[in-house]
Amino acid sequence: MNSADGADGLRLSDNDRIHAMSALGTHFADGRLDEHEFNERSGAVAEARTVGELRPLFTDLPGGLPFDENGTAVAVPGQDGAVTDRPGAELSPLDPEAAEVESLRKRGNLVQTIDGVVLGVTLVSFLVLQFVFHMSYAWIVWPSLAVTLSVPRMLLKYSDEDEELFEEIKEADQETRKERLRRAAERMHELEPREKRDED
Repeated sequence: MNSADGADGLRLSDNDRIHAMSALGTHFADGRLDEHEFNERSGAVAEARTVGELRPLFTDLPGGLPFDENGTAVAVPGQDGAVTDRPGAELSPLDPEAAEVESLRKRGNLVQTIDGVVLGVTLVSFLVLQFVFHMSYAWIVWPSLAVTLSVPRMLLKYSDEDEELFEEIKEADQETRKERLRRAAERMHELEPREKRDED
């Protein structure tokens, strides 16, 4: 008997079932499962008695079963919450509007990352010049910041209108994820009485 077979035969505790449901809830919130699939699989988790009974519920999900070969709970991979990050959700070239939105998402995320790096470097430069080298003109790094921040926007053709639209899309994605997490929590609450049944 190999280690996987040994883990499959281990009986589940209530906490194990809650952990498995939480993992499914994360995949649901990230858009990998629709509501019907989540309800169906979470119901199966509530009825499961051994680790092996959970395995088929996670075979098509990143990270697989949220338990290791010893039956110890492990975390599932985290995602940024965008539904377009789900496997198999690549955008069709025949859907130009969706492709444009995805392009805006990528450019917006890249610009935000660059902004964070530039701001961090600028702040460190100012502090070093001001307090280490005691340069009276250390303030000059701040006017140059506007120019530095504009460069990636020009290269990526990322306008003010694009930035506003990106923020709206980002907010909508966050609201979608929040709603999915709420529904996942409600489903777990519905199944809680069955999770508290005796193991034998």
